[in-house]
Amino acid sequence: MKRYLMTPGPTPVAPETQLAMAQPILHHRSPQFMEILAKVREDLKYLFQTEQEVLMFAATGTGAMEGAVANTLSPGDYALVVDGGKFGERWAELCEVYGIVVDRLRVEWGRAVKPEEVAQRLQANPAIKAVFVQANETSTAVQHPVKELAEITRSLPGTILVVDAISALGGYPLPMDEWGLDVVVAGSQKAMMLPPGLAFVALSPKAWEFVKTSKCPKYYFDFAKQLKSQQKNQTAFTSAVTLTMGLQQVLTWIREQGLEKIFAHNRKLSRAAKAAVQAMGLNLYSKENPSEVLTAVEAPAGVDGQQVVAKLRERGIWIAGGQAQAKGKIFRIAHMGYIDELDLLGTIGALESALNELGYKVELGVGVKAAQEILGKEA
Repeated sequence: MKRYLMTPGPTPVAPETQLAMAQPILHHRSPQFMEILAKVREDLKYLFQTEQEVLMFAATGTGAMEGAVANTLSPGDYALVVDGGKFGERWAELCEVYGIVVDRLRVEWGRAVKPEEVAQRLQANPAIKAVFVQANETSTAVQHPVKELAEITRSLPGTILVVDAISALGGYPLPMDEWGLDVVVAGSQKAMMLPPGLAFVALSPKAWEFVKTSKCPKYYFDFAKQLKSQQKNQTAFTSAVTLTMGLQQVLTWIREQGLEKIFAHNRKLSRAAKAAVQAMGLNLYSKENPSEVLTAVEAPAGVDGQQVVAKLRERGIWIAGGQAQAKGKIFRIAHMGYIDELDLLGTIGALESALNELGYKVELGVGVKAAQEILGKEA
């Protein structure tokens, strides 16, 4: 049976990328690999839309999230965490591990944080040194307004904005330098179209000043150490050579396509997916700022969202269910990276059949038709 990966991480890996990773492995200190790393370093700046160095680690995105906390703050510092989903919770948990005093700004799942609420919290406690937020909260398929949040923190010399862009980077516009984002964290397995295993983080000059005064313990995720190594086209520890060879191929393709073309493709798939499920009489879980890289759908009354996931797996299509408080209540379909129009149309058609089998009657073809009407138009 063919397998179609429509989850918001990992996402499909292109055959060309798989071939790049199938090449004979290089030694991570060899001149040949250093040449690859030099090109990757420059192309990552294009992807992050920054002039700053993008640090690379052999880890999942959570590793870079942990590093972002450990390298910018000290025990006893105050941080504001936007907690509007499973990954907002993770920011708070990471901060607490390092002895950071956390002010949780709780946001109803399915909704986006309001910038004025962040501004009020910062005004009430000027000692807050960092605001932690998701660009795209994968668990709820909501995009937080990080551009507006950056406009707030940019005027505060003692506060940085730390953005988890693990499911956002490469999926929709997130220009780090233009918007004034201080720390941007990413991972390889989502819009970057690679297997899991690489984590990335870029810091603004303002954030690098915070690194100089950080007193949290760190060893592997030591940003200053990694920066020094990368400036010599090396990594501080053993490089993930095979993944880096795949990354070189992906970044070359991204440059050739251009970010705007990729973003437009994802926007069109997003509109099509949302039109399709709404044509089936289903509701979006994301009530504000719905994501452009995945769609979260409320399971119909009487249907467990996990059953929808299971039924699609029987057809070789892998989507994601809900997490924590949303488990059983929603299902999530990705549309980023190497996912294309036919992947999405096949998933929608299978979803129609699955829902009918589970007792929710859908006219076959109604969702596919709605999606095709969107996909048939210009981006």
